[in-house]
Amino acid sequence: MTDDNTAQPVPPMRRMRRSDPAAGPALPEALTRVRRSRTAPSRVIARVFEADLSAPVVAAGTRITNVRQITERVAMGRALWRELVVGFASQLGELNLGFTQLAALYVLAEGATTTIADLAEAIGRSPSATSRLLDGLVRRRLVERRREMDDGRIRTVWLTPRGQAILRIVDRARAEQFLAAVRPLPRGERALIAMGVAALATHGITRRGRLVRGGV
Repeated sequence: MTDDNTAQPVPPMRRMRRSDPAAGPALPEALTRVRRSRTAPSRVIARVFEADLSAPVVAAGTRITNVRQITERVAMGRALWRELVVGFASQLGELNLGFTQLAALYVLAEGATTTIADLAEAIGRSPSATSRLLDGLVRRRLVERRREMDDGRIRTVWLTPRGQAILRIVDRARAEQFLAAVRPLPRGERALIAMGVAALATHGITRRGRLVRGGV
């Protein structure tokens, strides 16, 4: 018989295995090894997806070291450009907007103080042609002209909330077209595209939302 005051041994805590349902979904072996170290080589993370990649993608990853080679492969994506351009043109027709008008809206979306001369230079048009272009946008309440308080002779141009809404519609449509092209890809290749988009968003775009220009 056992004395009630005698301490009973505490059973050891059950260690959850990676395959244990209570521990959640199993992780790839490469990731479980990485977690034991402080820093993980980027190539270790990339190998997690390698099994899901098609042979041409894996081969391209080992060959493309020059940015100009990437440019050549981008130029091969004519089918993607076609879908984007045709969808873009169709939407502009529905919105009753010209391409140059849309370009003007995007320039004004930056929020900086913009005169007609500034806008004309940005979109590559003469000041007189830009003024006529703005007339149509003002009538549709997409932009507005304002007189500067310090100098009433200077008139600046600003995007209205209605103009901002138009740009959001265009942005969403282009994003949907891009996602439609990405969805059929294998999981690993979608992950690589997501990583590439994240890299561009982190290092390729300024705080004002413009592309970083650099040498090749």
